[in-house]
Amino acid sequence: MGAKDWMLFYASDDVSKVLRAAPKIDREATAAFVERLYPSHDIRPIEDGNLHYGNPPEGKVYAGVFEGLSIICTRDAAGDSYTDLPEQFVNEAAGRTLYLHAMHSVVDFFSYAIWAPDGTVRRAYSLSPDSGVIADVGTPLRFEEKYLAGDPEFLESLDSDDEYPFRFHPLDLAEAALRALFGFNYEGAYEDDDPELEDVVLAGYAVTPR
Repeated sequence: MGAKDWMLFYASDDVSKVLRAAPKIDREATAAFVERLYPSHDIRPIEDGNLHYGNPPEGKVYAGVFEGLSIICTRDAAGDSYTDLPEQFVNEAAGRTLYLHAMHSVVDFFSYAIWAPDGTVRRAYSLSPDSGVIADVGTPLRFEEKYLAGDPEFLESLDSDDEYPFRFHPLDLAEAALRALFGFNYEGAYEDDDPELEDVVLAGYAVTPR
């Protein structure tokens, strides 16, 4: 597995439904969205991206404002825990549901969080083999259950002397979260009604602290 992402979804509608509709980006609203999230930064437009690549490097972000949904892919969402997310990113939700999803295949890291429209954390979970479980807040969602119980498919692949610290692979859980929360996978099975990620255009920006 080789997927990486660091993404935030601000939703007032079902995320998967919006993505399946190949929504048209509102560029004026997107520019204002990025400006709110990056005060005291110089912001310069760069080439467009799309949702197929959710892991921009430091200093670049890809964002889109659509009807019922705003998305930003940014390294600021790649912290070890939901508590590392800068405050302005949480405040931007303003009555919408906020989802954080981050994974890094090199270190088997996965983090996700959901903030309710009132700003409270509904669920947050993050882990990596080197750090163990970093955050575990709220009640696990249904898609997590088989993994936290010990996914049999992963257990079967382990040697008896394997010292892997979890009973499942964090990236398997990360892909399950993508499917459950947003209706797509990066490396999991493709389904007939999956959105075409290349059709979800995200405007690119270079962001530099002043």
